[in-house]
Amino acid sequence: LAVLVLVALPLAAQARDSVVPDLRALVARPRSELAPVLERWSVDRAALGRRYAVEYSPERRDRFRSFHRGWQGELQRLPFESLTRPAQVDYLLLDNKLRYELSLLDRDEQLAAEMAPLLPFAPALFALVEERRRLVRPAPAEVAKRISAMTATIEGARAAMATPANRPSKIVALRAAEAAADLRGQFQGWLRFYQGYDAEMTWWVGEPAKRFDAALESWRRYLREQLVGVREGQDEPIVGDPIGAEGLAADLRAEMIAYTPAELIAIAEKEYAYLLGEAKATARTMGFGDDWKKAAEKTKDDFAPVGMQTIAVRDMALEAIRYVEQHDLVTVPPLAKEVWRMEMMSAAQQKVSPFFLGGEVIQVSSPTDGMTDEEKLMTLRANNLHASRATVQHELIPGHHLQGFAASRNGASRGIFSTPFYSEGWALWWELYLWERKFAVTPENRMGMLFWRMHRAARIIFSLRFHLGEWTPQQCIDFLVDAVGHERASATGEVRRSFNGSYSPLYQAGYLLGGMQLRALHRELVGSKRMTDRQFHDAVLEAGPMPIEMVRAQLMPERPLTRTHTSSWRFGE
Repeated sequence: LAVLVLVALPLAAQARDSVVPDLRALVARPRSELAPVLERWSVDRAALGRRYAVEYSPERRDRFRSFHRGWQGELQRLPFESLTRPAQVDYLLLDNKLRYELSLLDRDEQLAAEMAPLLPFAPALFALVEERRRLVRPAPAEVAKRISAMTATIEGARAAMATPANRPSKIVALRAAEAAADLRGQFQGWLRFYQGYDAEMTWWVGEPAKRFDAALESWRRYLREQLVGVREGQDEPIVGDPIGAEGLAADLRAEMIAYTPAELIAIAEKEYAYLLGEAKATARTMGFGDDWKKAAEKTKDDFAPVGMQTIAVRDMALEAIRYVEQHDLVTVPPLAKEVWRMEMMSAAQQKVSPFFLGGEVIQVSSPTDGMTDEEKLMTLRANNLHASRATVQHELIPGHHLQGFAASRNGASRGIFSTPFYSEGWALWWELYLWERKFAVTPENRMGMLFWRMHRAARIIFSLRFHLGEWTPQQCIDFLVDAVGHERASATGEVRRSFNGSYSPLYQAGYLLGGMQLRALHRELVGSKRMTDRQFHDAVLEAGPMPIEMVRAQLMPERPLTRTHTSSWRFGE
């Protein structure tokens, strides 16, 4: 097996020459006038989030609506036209953020209404928790009756489920089960506040509280096991929670993407068709004719020997660093090269994330002794040398690690505008650009890079079709196996990761679409000779996390901006 082996100098020795930055340059760096405004909104919002911590509660929604609308009014009072360009960008970003936060509160209210029949005790529990937050002590005898009444509502809801017409979808049932778990935690927190500290309250509510807590946990299990179909000892079914066309439209406005979901799917399908042609051409050079799947299967068999995956990843990381430095593509601070680290991913993690994850620490997917032989082989093949060569630089340098390193040193005020179109788009852009620069040396290297390019295009298609309600999770899995050539276990893990609630609905689309936005911007600025590669990449990193349209606005100050700016950039054309 062909293992990439480079001369691996000790990492610390490569990076210690100059880790102290130019302090005069730091002092002289201009700062947006609105940076203190962003910082204040962020800390105030976080403080309110800690105070109004009960998800789906009307009190939380009402307070945050008031908060965001108040900020909207004050923001409008600022003199937009006299602000510097970075401050104008911050103004538009915050205005966009406030509008989106208000739309999310409306979505939250709709979700709560769908779950109401499954959480009939919630209004009473919200009231209990809110009274405690306001430091209002209820009458012990009266509150015991309220708790008993909450238990009765659960019994009534369970009885209602005997009628098939009353049963919710698996989507609503799973969401309600998760909400019930959170509400149980809120109730236990309420109880701890009094139990053992207030003798009268302890005497009155002790038994009713035990009955309600047991009933609530039993109800949560009923929702998961009987309505969703979760089975003890088995992988949880992939359910997800599609947000629909209206939700996608709101999320796209927040990302400043001037396309409809259907248009984005068409862009992805066009990109996939191009990649399919490239895959067939590469397969022909490997002696497989147009059978690109056979060629891809061949590359999957070229994996690092067991126990050597970490060495292969190390060498790939050093190769990528060496490449971007030799070609003067981006500034790589010595400290960034010194501090990145590597850890192994557990077997449980690999069921959700079957491939590498990265940042300052790259998490390596590799067989473990707890896997079956079949699972071990799938892991080796899914993370073969050629596919890995296209992901190590995505995760480390010049990808996520360099991006995170820069973001933490360029000021944290824009962290509130974090978006996958910037974070994942940056790392994906490097895959696009390194492909253009012939970073893939051999046909097998090209097939490895094409696998990931096809995967990113497929992500747009399956994630948007799922959220539009057009595809089921199983159809998404089948699509990844058929269109990209995934191992079925890897495809299942990918779809589970996409829809298990850890990622926003547009997250998977953000990879390739963000990369395409940066590609279009690179052509505008570097293709026109206005910037060098290094200047462009350094400027994108310095801008910080935000929708790419606002990166474009900051890097092209000659383009007019108004306080009523709306997205119109057609980067995919």
